[in-house]
Amino acid sequence: MPHIALVTLVVRDYDEALSFYTGALGFELVEDTDRGDGSRWVVVRPRGTEGTRLLLARAKDGAQAASVGAQTGGRVGFFLHTEDFAADHARMTAAGVRFLEEPRHEVYGSVAVFEDLYGNRWDLLQPA
Repeated sequence: MPHIALVTLVVRDYDEALSFYTGALGFELVEDTDRGDGSRWVVVRPRGTEGTRLLLARAKDGAQAASVGAQTGGRVGFFLHTEDFAADHARMTAAGVRFLEEPRHEVYGSVAVFEDLYGNRWDLLQPA
């Protein structure tokens, strides 16, 4: 088992999630397939990578809808690595991404916590 292929992120709406992830974060759309039952198989990934991808899955019921934005209990649950922290931080800020803190420079690298459009917390991280 060489890597984790997909991680599911429960979203409110396919199109608003696609707009955020491909627009504000700069991810690329890998697949958007109508499943014939009103649902879609929507996969995105950071542009130019072959690693782990996100499956954007629309909430199907009240229990799933309640988890949108809180899938990790308020903790940072996603870690987006970058090779140019300053440039990506500036681009994302200009695109309207909400950072919860000013960039920090720690022994492990440069980091800042941001929220996706639902409130899930992410680290933008350039490892040292």
